Amino acid sequence: MRQLLEEEIAALEQNGCQAEDWTRIVVDDDFHADRLHRVTMYGDITLGKFDGYMEVSKGFNKKTGIYNATLRNVTIGDDCLVENVAGYINNYAIGNGCHISNVCTMETTEGATYGEGNLISVLNEVGEGNLIIYHGLTSQFAAFMVKHFSNKAVKDAVWRLIREETVRTMPETATIGNGVKIVNTKELTNTIVYDDCEISGAARLSDCTIMSSAQSNVFIGTGVICENSIISEGSSVINSVKMQNCFVGEACKISNGFTASDSVFFANSYMSNGEACAAFCGPFTASHHKSSLLIGGMFSFYNAGSATNFSNHAYKMGPMHYGTLERGSKTASGAYVLMPAHIGTFSVCFGKLMYHPDTRSLPFSYLIAYNDTMYLVPGRNLTTVGLYRDIRKWPKRDMRPVSERKSVVNFDWLSPFSVGEILEGKKILEDLANASGHNVSSYNYHEYEIKNSSLHKGIKYYDIALRIYMGAVLKRHAPVTPTSDIGKGKWVDLAGLLMPESEEQRLVEDILSGEIETTHDVVRRFEEIDGNYPEYRWTWTYDMMLEYYGFDELNDDNVERIKQDYVNARRAWIAEIKKDAAKEFELGDVEREVFGNFNEQLDREVDFEKQKLYM
Repeated sequence: MRQLLEEEIAALEQNGCQAEDWTRIVVDDDFHADRLHRVTMYGDITLGKFDGYMEVSKGFNKKTGIYNATLRNVTIGDDCLVENVAGYINNYAIGNGCHISNVCTMETTEGATYGEGNLISVLNEVGEGNLIIYHGLTSQFAAFMVKHFSNKAVKDAVWRLIREETVRTMPETATIGNGVKIVNTKELTNTIVYDDCEISGAARLSDCTIMSSAQSNVFIGTGVICENSIISEGSSVINSVKMQNCFVGEACKISNGFTASDSVFFANSYMSNGEACAAFCGPFTASHHKSSLLIGGMFSFYNAGSATNFSNHAYKMGPMHYGTLERGSKTASGAYVLMPAHIGTFSVCFGKLMYHPDTRSLPFSYLIAYNDTMYLVPGRNLTTVGLYRDIRKWPKRDMRPVSERKSVVNFDWLSPFSVGEILEGKKILEDLANASGHNVSSYNYHEYEIKNSSLHKGIKYYDIALRIYMGAVLKRHAPVTPTSDIGKGKWVDLAGLLMPESEEQRLVEDILSGEIETTHDVVRRFEEIDGNYPEYRWTWTYDMMLEYYGFDELNDDNVERIKQDYVNARRAWIAEIKKDAAKEFELGDVEREVFGNFNEQLDREVDFEKQKLYM
């Protein structure tokens, strides 16, 4: 870089440019003065070379350069087009190839944090802050932070790691990356924008970090107001969204007037029209309706139905219950699907979701209110068309490039985590039948009624799922004795990461001991656990197989029996799904061709699975 030549200063003045002090302006060796017109410069200015063209609309190319702008303490890289800045650009570093047009102000002020290290409260909108958002946050780290908030030693250690990371990476001034487009936008204050981001028509971005990349660019659209927030790779925030104190993870879409405060959204979540407050929205959380309010809850693989309302009007004096609605949960009018990640479940009553903590051990069930009676239908959702489709659709809907997948998402619908719940649910049903007899008309489970036929079908459905799981694991692992005890015992779902509880406890101990020294170490540990998932799963499943069948070992005959049971269970499962599809067809909601194609797909799958098992 060099200072301006006398003839360049004269040319700039001829073009209507002026400077507080020409000696504080440095430029690229190949700087062309004819590419600056009507530019006023204050403080220290660094300019690249402008000798190319930029396509501002299809087939419409403009000369790069700076036109009609006021700059103060600004660095602008090569071949940018900066034009029509109504106010000023103050204390900003702008990369190469950027297009900045029709903006009012861009400014870094003293004490800017760019949304980094922002303490928010999730699960309790009036509670003490329990989650720090920063650029490296993942769904696992966030869930871990919230889960262990009450452990002061762990909380303090984790917060220290995050603060060390944010201090280490905090820039002195806001930056705009390479290839960024910011047009028709009113205000950018204390906002860092990474490469290849497009901001078009936004109203205000204040104290934000936008983590765009060439592989997963971010788009911020018309009317957006975003404050004290971080937006991750591949996400879009469009159409008058208002967001404050939020973290948006990879490949999320927030749109159509959605409002959010003190909430986090991870990995492919979709939010539109409604509202979120103090919400923890794990991977694949969706809300489409104007009448939906997600507040004070933890969600994952969840689709909020119309009129979903977690408002605090449902709370009473005393401890609050925060529901964990995960792994395919979906509200419906008068019914709720119980899935294995629940700490309880909810039913719809008078337009509000009512909490049912006693149903936590009966996963994949329906809870239906009829007059004053709450009916529990165990395991019913295991054999529905909806579940079958969900199992296949979620992996296909992961829009994150492999290189940009920060949050871990395990798509196994049957895992040691969910199967452990199924085993417990099956035992509960068997104990009810043994205690009350097999010929009674109904059974009472806490305050819920289970019809006789529903109970025995529930046992059958759970048994089918267990045999499918064991056979599926045998397809992926040789039937050998496990070489490690890691995987035994209880498993947990940490916002998409399925892991042994013992590994979570080991992480806690390593954080407290100082073995874990940085936030990167924490994230790497989660990735390591996910990488070892097949072995951990095998250790758990091996013991489960022996106990389920009463085997002493997995010899050839025993393995053959598990494989045959798997094939038979798959056939029974597919047959039940066919029945459910036939009911849907009889309602007239499905075309005959669609119904026929779906049945053919099911038939092919049974044959394919049998061949694959014995290959």
